[in-house]
Amino acid sequence: MKNKFVLALFVICLIAGSAFAAGIEERIMNQWTRSERYARDADQTVELKITYYSAEYIEALVQSEAEKNMWSSDELERYKYNLLRTLNLDENIAFHLDFNVLGSPLRMAPMDRFFKLRIGGRVYDAADYDKRFNFSLSGRRDGMIWFPRYDEKTGRSLLENVRDIRMTILSHFSMATAGRGDLMFIWDITRDDPSVLYSGRAADRLELDRLLKRMEKLVNDRKELEDQLKKVNEEFKSVSERVDELQKL
Repeated sequence: MKNKFVLALFVICLIAGSAFAAGIEERIMNQWTRSERYARDADQTVELKITYYSAEYIEALVQSEAEKNMWSSDELERYKYNLLRTLNLDENIAFHLDFNVLGSPLRMAPMDRFFKLRIGGRVYDAADYDKRFNFSLSGRRDGMIWFPRYDEKTGRSLLENVRDIRMTILSHFSMATAGRGDLMFIWDITRDDPSVLYSGRAADRLELDRLLKRMEKLVNDRKELEDQLKKVNEEFKSVSERVDELQKL
């Protein structure tokens, strides 16, 4: 009887612990999501959620999915690897957009002209986005939008020593927001550290992907240099032969 009581108590504690952990993860994920609802009479209503994929959000999302699906450590690492590869955080800053449009459809094509990211006083255009947003949108649709992470000229991280990032959406992207002034969503990133994501087997696989991509580029660069050297050598030989001919005259 005593053993059954201890077992039942253990199960209750386990369930309570899981629920508590799930609550923490949900709270963390909500901290990185911005939600707004815009309406214009009965013509159109736009519900919008924007999530910034911070390191803290990603870790909480991975743990939440693992607990929800009762994954093994291998399954968790596989999910994390695929998620990080999809987000492409090595090159971009990633956001998830979730629209729910009621009434008149939303038409944004090309969608990236409406979305800007302000970082440290400078404004950047989207590097890529889910092209499904270019189609007429009625009801629910979600997808990704990415902005550059590094300066094109210097290669320096745009997020270095930056306190916050600001997503700006031009107000005429929809009937429901027209005339309101540009919409702005702000995230404090002072404690965001993407480097914490790159540990474990998922990180090793991502590093292997990066190294293979780098090797492919180096092979192409070497071939181009070899072709250039071949042309230089051929020209040098031609010039040298002509110099010899002239010297014999």
